[in-house]
Amino acid sequence: MTDNEKRFIKSIFSGDSSGHDYYHTIRVYKLATKIAKQENADVKTVQLAALLHDVDDIKLSPDTYATKKNAVDFMMANKVDEEIIKVVCKIIDEVSFAGTDSVVPDTVEGKCVQDADRLDAIGAIGIARTFAYGGSRGRKIYDPEIKPKIKMNKDEYQKNKNSTSINHFYEKLLLLKDMMNTTEGKKLAEHRQVVMQEFLNEFMLEWEGKM
Repeated sequence: MTDNEKRFIKSIFSGDSSGHDYYHTIRVYKLATKIAKQENADVKTVQLAALLHDVDDIKLSPDTYATKKNAVDFMMANKVDEEIIKVVCKIIDEVSFAGTDSVVPDTVEGKCVQDADRLDAIGAIGIARTFAYGGSRGRKIYDPEIKPKIKMNKDEYQKNKNSTSINHFYEKLLLLKDMMNTTEGKKLAEHRQVVMQEFLNEFMLEWEGKM
């Protein structure tokens, strides 16, 4: 990653405390690069898409989400080929979890980036990011009276505001292991899944005052 790329990502996410920050992008970039090499994908395309995958995220930049303005402007300023810009924008479109409407990317490059982004949503980092995001949105940690909603479509998932951080594990995070596309992604997800399950078991025991 060049200094120019680092400065751009830092400028986009400088004020973020929701877990979609500069360091999230760096981790996804590293994971995607690792997976791309295992999958014989085009590493440069994967790295560019990983770098830019959140700069127009609907939760963070709703005004540029549809046009991918931040990503496109950066690529054009850096003289990226027009066809590569189209490929990268398509990968970015396919990355996000959308409940039952989630898509499997068409290309191996898209699969690498999607897996990397999902890996950073699970495991110990995923646990920390869940509560950071929940806190930034005023969500409760847990409320036994608010049940998780299973099998939501994209619209239902995006409008599901009255949830809790613990519910998020059941509504999304625990589902991601079985949605991995690549061999490396599946392997890395196995351990992170165990970490989350152990955390939830401990959380419930402590919630009930049993530990």
